[in-house]
Amino acid sequence: MIAVVCVDDRNGMLFHHRRQSQDRLLREDLLSRCPGRLWMNAYSAKLFTGHEVRLAVNEDFLSLAGPEEWCFVEDRPLAPHLDRLEGLVVYRWNRAYPADVHLDLDLSDFRLESGQDFPGSSHETITREIYRRTAVE
Repeated sequence: MIAVVCVDDRNGMLFHHRRQSQDRLLREDLLSRCPGRLWMNAYSAKLFTGHEVRLAVNEDFLSLAGPEEWCFVEDRPLAPHLDRLEGLVVYRWNRAYPADVHLDLDLSDFRLESGQDFPGSSHETITREIYRRTAVE
């Protein structure tokens, strides 16, 4: 599976059970790159109103997604699923926000394939990084 996460400068993802930020242009970028359905839980699905036909919504989505299927992850640890993780798409807010949930992966297990900045609707610059897993256990 390919996990998609949004993080701040300290790899923070959530603060008090709330996403740190959201961005309409980031979601458009994500949907334009995702080759098929996009797996997520009900918490995240609320962001994608109008795109429900592209979504696979299930609370156990990280276990259900198949090879090369994309999963939008806001509030779940990824380390328990490392054995199934083939790649990672990281959207960086390029800001430091308060956070109490952080990305729990060591990115040294991944190879950066590409990185690109683009303007967001709520952030002047968002950085998209695409990683591939280098070591398969």
